[in-house]
Amino acid sequence: MKLLLDSHLLIWSALVTRPLPEKTKRLLSDPENDLIFSSASVWEITIKAGLGKRDFQIDPRVLRRNLFDNGYEELPLTSEHSMALLNLPPIHKDPFDRILIAQAMVEGITLLTVDATVAEYPGPIRKI
Repeated sequence: MKLLLDSHLLIWSALVTRPLPEKTKRLLSDPENDLIFSSASVWEITIKAGLGKRDFQIDPRVLRRNLFDNGYEELPLTSEHSMALLNLPPIHKDPFDRILIAQAMVEGITLLTVDATVAEYPGPIRKI
């Protein structure tokens, strides 16, 4: 199964900043699953890192390198993904979450999220 991880899960899984539930660990370590990250997530994390907040001490370069080193694939953002935003109901206003939802729908891959609001969207979304 192809799994697109939201930004929170990327940080938690690649940098081990927060312990993952056992069920989530099994899902992410299953060799049958392809783990994917969006270039939009790296963009979001880079913006947050650039703000210099003390509670956000993540180097996006290290995160990206760790993702590749752990076998993750990168999903680039395309204009098709952007246009798919037109079809999304206005459940959530966060543009980064919305583009991840659109990418999952366009690509037919499952978006893993920790966000209950994101999980309200129809389509291939799984809250963990």
